[in-house]
Amino acid sequence: MGAVSRCGLLTPPSVPAPSDPSDPAPPADAHPLFDVEQFRSLPRRHAVARQVAQPTVVLGSTQRAEVIDAARAAERGVAVVRRRGGGGAVLLRPGDHLWIEAWIPRDDPLWEADVAEAAAWVGAWWNDALEPAEPAEPANQGDPPERLVHRGRAVPGPADGLVCFSGRGPGELFSAGRKVMGISQWRSREGSLFHTCAYAHWDAQPLLDLLDVDPPRWEALQRDLPGTAVGILDLSTITLPILEETLLTTFPTWEKGASPRLD
Repeated sequence: MGAVSRCGLLTPPSVPAPSDPSDPAPPADAHPLFDVEQFRSLPRRHAVARQVAQPTVVLGSTQRAEVIDAARAAERGVAVVRRRGGGGAVLLRPGDHLWIEAWIPRDDPLWEADVAEAAAWVGAWWNDALEPAEPAEPANQGDPPERLVHRGRAVPGPADGLVCFSGRGPGELFSAGRKVMGISQWRSREGSLFHTCAYAHWDAQPLLDLLDVDPPRWEALQRDLPGTAVGILDLSTITLPILEETLLTTFPTWEKGASPRLD
């Protein structure tokens, strides 16, 4: 079986010591919303919708904090935190995105040892949730672009790992080559956690304005990043609340003896 939560934390904002000694300790700038420890003891798959209370830059697990101009972020009221999963930076602002996490225990049929294949079902889940929605473009402009789930290894984009919505990761959803939904994975002995996120509208500039990179690279990013992603509302007439509800109600359930694996 599966379980869903509409928003918030699964447990109070505490970060206990990892139960697996081989896992690194949570970083000092970890945030309760990214407390992966709360999932370890869950015996069945679980999906939860999250939200931030203030603008927040979320760094990947191996990114240097110095990639963000801390003084500029503070001036603009932007928090800077770190997740345990990999990938590039993401800027989340209240109401501008849909963020859903999915936990798959290790003994679940959806758990996959191959990282490049583990998230394929996630992309299919999101793609199916978007399927009934009408395209945002008028019908006389032809058929809407086909959405595709990226299969295989990660492919760096023009930001070379600096910004999440630049490259291609396993299971991520694309439309006409532009990222619709991004994924960050965290894996442990107990299972796999998938952070998934899509924007209402893609606007790279607010995150670009917080990056602390040299001028030539900043100019290259300003040129290249606007075309790497696209927002849900730029593709479809579906609203974020309806898409959230659809994803949570269609989160695949599982009874022992039957596999819900999505092709």
